[in-house]
Amino acid sequence: MSSIMAGSREHFGSKVGFILAAAGAAVGLGNIWGFPTQAASNGGGAFVLVYLFMILVVAFPMLVVEMAIGRHGQANPIDSMRSLSDNPLAKKAGSVVGCIGLAVPCLVLAFYSIVAGWLITFMFAAVTDILGFESASAWLKDFSVGRNLFGAIIFYILTILIVQSGVKQGIEKWSTRLMPALFALFGLMFVYIMTQDGAMEGLKHFLVPDFSKVFDRQLLLAAMGQGFFSLTIGGCSMLIYGSYLSKKENLPKMALSVTLVDTAVAIVAGMVVMPAMFVAMQKGVAIYADDGSLLSSDTLVFTVLPMLFDSLGFVGELLALVFFVLMTIAALTSSISMLECPVSLVCERFNTKRKPTSWVLGALIALFSVVIIFNFGQMFGLVATIATQYFQPVAALLFTLFGGWVWSRNSKLKELSEGCPEIENSLFWKVWPLYLKVVCPILVATVLWASFG
Repeated sequence: MSSIMAGSREHFGSKVGFILAAAGAAVGLGNIWGFPTQAASNGGGAFVLVYLFMILVVAFPMLVVEMAIGRHGQANPIDSMRSLSDNPLAKKAGSVVGCIGLAVPCLVLAFYSIVAGWLITFMFAAVTDILGFESASAWLKDFSVGRNLFGAIIFYILTILIVQSGVKQGIEKWSTRLMPALFALFGLMFVYIMTQDGAMEGLKHFLVPDFSKVFDRQLLLAAMGQGFFSLTIGGCSMLIYGSYLSKKENLPKMALSVTLVDTAVAIVAGMVVMPAMFVAMQKGVAIYADDGSLLSSDTLVFTVLPMLFDSLGFVGELLALVFFVLMTIAALTSSISMLECPVSLVCERFNTKRKPTSWVLGALIALFSVVIIFNFGQMFGLVATIATQYFQPVAALLFTLFGGWVWSRNSKLKELSEGCPEIENSLFWKVWPLYLKVVCPILVATVLWASFG
């Protein structure tokens, strides 16, 4: 089946297109909102140091296997998992693993779109603030069912419009525009924030590690979990993007490039958000509680930063617009990869056209989001927890076990050699297969154990 599909399968047109699209899938609110918040809660520079180490030892080796499984199968997550073995029982198990994996992007998209909808309404509010439409701004910033529906629906429409155009014309075209815009806007914000009082202190807190905290159990687990989610390991996006990657490309090298771009965004976000927090503290905004813990860590982006922007007058209004445009871009580059997972499955399995499939599946997940919005208190946190703390690590663990134990060593070597004939003699190949079998599952199980505990 995969060989029939491979002939007609669309591929990314360029290396840069793939790297920016895959990094875009990984760069989401987790990097721009989650990472600086985690760093602020866990000793600043010490967290950053441990995070960088975790990205290298946990996330990168697993990213290689997820992308390799996708490229080997040249298909959606279920068929790609089935392609790893000829054993009928292993094929059945592969289908189950693929289904669990596919549940992740669908569940994540359901709550993620609501948060992204808030970003869109805050972005509109920044425009109405500049224009002086006070009542419109108040509605856009107020937490109401109507406002939440409005933002989420606009976000879904944007996501579907990109996915319906396919890999080259949709995902690649928009990722190569949106990702450079993200870096440019971050650069502008960084330059401005650094001219404010207190910013330097924030930057020091972010970049200079307190080595006494490096081995703190809480910090180690937080850094491992953040590294894991930062690269959407177990979220199926990397598997599906890997299936659109040409066989001529060097897989470990591509995975490393994606890892570096994703990590760069997280670090740059921290270099903007952390100094901004310290600038806000200088202006009297309460950020830390008396015991040193972060106040309102989950709403940092919607409370602390808007307060800072308000205190900067007109420049602050412009900064707010730039910041929320930036957040919306980051959310979009992730959501398109989430919707692509079920769309690719339905298009391939039922031979449907991409455009109607994108709208129907997008609308179905959007309906689930509407149910969450109407029952926000009971459902939002629950769906987010089920998706990110249980389903995603379980999927990642199963992908790793399948990639390490079910997929034969020779077949793995053949897949990686396609774009890199000399890989068999490299240090990477000497370490990676065993590392994947033993070390990765233990590390992922640790993240799972921590989230249950």
